[in-house]
Amino acid sequence: MTAEIIAVGSELLTPDRVDTNSLYLTSKLNDLGVEVTQKTVIGDDRARAAAAVRASIERAGIVVLTGGLGPTEDDVTRDAVAAALGRGLEYRDEIWQGIRERFLRRGRVIPEINRRQAYVIEGSEPLPNANGTAPGLWIEVEGRVVLLLPGPPGEMRPMFEEYAIPRLKRVLPQRVLVTRVYRIALMPESEVDQRIAPVYTKYANPVTTILAAAGDIQVHLRAQGDDEAQAYALLDEVGEQIEAILGDRIYSRTGEPLEVVVGNLLRDRGETVSVAESATGGLLAVRITSVPGASNYFAGGFLVYNDRMKAALLGIPESMLKEHTAVSEPVAEAMAVAAQERTGSSYALSITGVAGPGGGEEKTPVGTVFIGIAGPDGRGVHRARFPGNRDFVRNMAAQTALDLLRRKLG
Repeated sequence: MTAEIIAVGSELLTPDRVDTNSLYLTSKLNDLGVEVTQKTVIGDDRARAAAAVRASIERAGIVVLTGGLGPTEDDVTRDAVAAALGRGLEYRDEIWQGIRERFLRRGRVIPEINRRQAYVIEGSEPLPNANGTAPGLWIEVEGRVVLLLPGPPGEMRPMFEEYAIPRLKRVLPQRVLVTRVYRIALMPESEVDQRIAPVYTKYANPVTTILAAAGDIQVHLRAQGDDEAQAYALLDEVGEQIEAILGDRIYSRTGEPLEVVVGNLLRDRGETVSVAESATGGLLAVRITSVPGASNYFAGGFLVYNDRMKAALLGIPESMLKEHTAVSEPVAEAMAVAAQERTGSSYALSITGVAGPGGGEEKTPVGTVFIGIAGPDGRGVHRARFPGNRDFVRNMAAQTALDLLRRKLG
């Protein structure tokens, strides 16, 4: 069975509000073995909301709506769903009395407008709201479920967990949905897809999704089965083929980012790392220390953004800086060695380069980066050029540095 989510509220169509409810509901529905196939955001418009509900009911076995259950005229969800189902609204005095008591307990006078929340769709089952005044509604329509939930997360989440999940378990077939997330370093999305498409396109189950970021590709596999053993067997069937194709480009099978993987490797080996950064301005250190417990393996760092600080903090000879310039292989190597010596770390990473948009030269055009690494088995420098804007160059440099260390540790 599949589900669709409709978030109702004009505020969700502005840049100031994010529909977090859909993310929560997707996670919970996936746990029940239900795949969410579409999400829709609709403003406070009865006709459009009703049309969206009609379309979703045609496609999905479960339709979940959030928001628009308040007492004001712009709360249109009840009316829209009633119109989509061809049903009327009926007044429930027990709901009204419950709302009145809630106001009285707080010493407040209840506005008459709140009476609108006591009207429910004919044939629906109201779901109590212990944290607000808007009841939810559970409706079964020809083998399908339409579920209306309040918009505030503090009301929606407890209602879904206490009242909706038990009801869904009764009507859903026993299915298990499991996922696996591969993360791949420093490959273009198109190359990843070209390599693995001959595998995943042969399968409707698992479903495969590819997501891309700077130097980091995610391959999501979602498999359904009658039980966990069957679902995981399906994941393994596809996943093992993908792993064979991509090899050590895959740095995680559990969705963890590169800084977590590197940190775990350092911790397991009882080793440490330090950094010396110029072009990235501390970005590499931020990523490493964003992981809880990083103090166990991060020895420290140096932010040396100009030649004077490279010389003062790391002891880079002025003659080397003058002869080779700061953006060079010798300086990158010297920075890594100095960071390692000054912190006593097992490994050290350095980054120097031209992030742009200006500052490039013929030998070192914008996007040129030198990444140094020093460790127990010696030292080395990786040169790269990243075509893109300043943020892209900096992010790619940090990602490449972490991946170089991962390979040394792996």
